[in-house]
Amino acid sequence: MINDFNDFCTWMYVVTDDIWLKIAPFFNRPGPRPECPDSELLAMALIGECRGWDVETEMLSQWQDHRDLFPIIPTQSRFNRRRRGLMQAFNLIRQVVLQCLDIAQDRQCVIDSLPLPVVQFHLVPSAASSSDWKANGSTFGKVPSKKQTIFGYKLHLLIAMNGVILDFELAPANEFDLEVGFELLSEHTRLQVLGDKAYISAAKAAQLWKENRIQLKTIPRRNQHKQLPRATQRLFNSVRQIIETVNAQLSAQFHIEVNHAHTFWGLCTRLYTKLAAHTLCVYINRLLGKPDFLQIKALAFPI
Repeated sequence: MINDFNDFCTWMYVVTDDIWLKIAPFFNRPGPRPECPDSELLAMALIGECRGWDVETEMLSQWQDHRDLFPIIPTQSRFNRRRRGLMQAFNLIRQVVLQCLDIAQDRQCVIDSLPLPVVQFHLVPSAASSSDWKANGSTFGKVPSKKQTIFGYKLHLLIAMNGVILDFELAPANEFDLEVGFELLSEHTRLQVLGDKAYISAAKAAQLWKENRIQLKTIPRRNQHKQLPRATQRLFNSVRQIIETVNAQLSAQFHIEVNHAHTFWGLCTRLYTKLAAHTLCVYINRLLGKPDFLQIKALAFPI
């Protein structure tokens, strides 16, 4: 049971520490051990993302008020450096949690994308020329759902019907959803995937079925003669609710569409942390026996 913020931190730390003991051998580094253990730094970053503390200065300032939980608070520069050094650890934590959630049972899922602008539009000319964004694939791209043009990337998500993020891929903003989605799905087998109009392609759907036994169903365009049966349309409507819930959580609680990183690898570190934190919250809800795994805000902000 989680009754307050201390309870939430305890759950997050215990789960993180247990997983860290399994993966720590992959991250052996020379030199003396830091005063703040890696498991505590990982937990502080994950909890901070759940609380929406996605600026390091704010996060470390908040943790100064909770030294009873984490006595050793690194300086901002050291925290940033160590967090980037543990970037793959966040992703491994997410993958271990997915195994604990037994995602092999979730054969039905949905594919969707989120815009990730890295620089405010009016600042693009100066920022793009003085950073490594372009060198790492950042481009201009349109976001039809928001009627916007952004400079950055798109985050493509494969989401199970219970709201668990199974997989993801970061791609330049100008790449077609269909092409990136095909690459993402090609890493999986035996799924039934629902997608919106951006993923319509009879040829790609046939190839996915032939090579990966993936059944890709998409919402037809209005000018297409063949429309979906009512039962399938109702399924798409329920799926849309799942997508909107997960996207809203990532945007409102985890601030995933707001970039504070100055480099591509800084962005990746933040992204891995946010996705791992979301997955951990779903897992803790399952451990607590909550029927609705997606009620994750109540974990980080208990009444």
